[in-house]
Amino acid sequence: MNKRNYKIIIGIVFFAGLIALLNFCLPRKPVKSDSGYRLAMGTFARIVAIAPDANTARKAIEAAFEQIENIENLCSFYKSDSEVSEINRNAYDNPVVVSEITFEIIRKSIEFSRLSDGAFDITVGALEDLWRKAAKENLVPSQAALEKVRSKIGYEKIIIVPNDRSVSFAADGMKIDLGAIAKGFAIDKAIEAAKKIGALGAMVDIGGDIRCFGRPPAGKKFWQIGLQEPNPKSEDKSILTLKLNDFAVATSGDYQRFVLIDGKKYSHIMNTKTAKSSSGLASVSVICKSCTEADALATAVSVMGIEKGLCLIEQLPQTEAILIPAGSDEIIKTSGAEKFIPFRVINFRE
Repeated sequence: MNKRNYKIIIGIVFFAGLIALLNFCLPRKPVKSDSGYRLAMGTFARIVAIAPDANTARKAIEAAFEQIENIENLCSFYKSDSEVSEINRNAYDNPVVVSEITFEIIRKSIEFSRLSDGAFDITVGALEDLWRKAAKENLVPSQAALEKVRSKIGYEKIIIVPNDRSVSFAADGMKIDLGAIAKGFAIDKAIEAAKKIGALGAMVDIGGDIRCFGRPPAGKKFWQIGLQEPNPKSEDKSILTLKLNDFAVATSGDYQRFVLIDGKKYSHIMNTKTAKSSSGLASVSVICKSCTEADALATAVSVMGIEKGLCLIEQLPQTEAILIPAGSDEIIKTSGAEKFIPFRVINFRE
């Protein structure tokens, strides 16, 4: 081999090595993966992950869904083999030992009940059963029936023992329903799972309860989340768009879940003190760091009403709320909510 050919080969090898080195050293453009909508926790769930590569993004999404599925299996009010169903069957007769996850959700639920003076209360199961029966019969429950069921509700009647993770009831016929907090808790655990796999950013949405963290999609400075108009003139329209980075938002309202009795709509959100469905607010959205907290507080404010609800939210750090009164054109916001609203998309009330 002559010297000229040798130099050419050396040059080719050098440049090939240089290109390989640059590819290795230079930061790669993050990849976005979108799960699309899947059925989970009685509604639709969607996860978007941003990761260094497509494989990591897909793994982060699947790990997040595994957490959601696990929590649903443990905490479903409707699955007969869930831990919540076991509690509802047996906790009056004997303490029921549960998993760390179920115990943690119940413990947090009691904390939110105390914080909201009972406006948030997971012991609504028997009350929900009464109103579902009323809907089938198309007859509003009698005052006697409401008074009777009130003896079966009240968060202070839940007895928990941390040492053995046991749950028991102080009243016969009690039932808990974790539907007002379990989605938020599942979202928080899904975010943790995505982070552990290596996601650089993610958005987890279960039925409109959402948490975002980290890097948003390419070209965006933040995650954009639409708040649904509770009484839209056309389907699935947003009344506001939020900008969220490392925050969560949860919305409670009667615009999607309710019962109809004699043509009148009754909210699925129950006031355990009156044993009746809550009214006055068509939609409550709470923004804070934890989706567990946002989920529980949105329900609490729906029950408390505008004045007391706003007072509670204003006392809590890094927590804001957006309220839409029933039958009103007004949008009410806490003092710091505007920083999450970069612009309005559509306001059908104007």
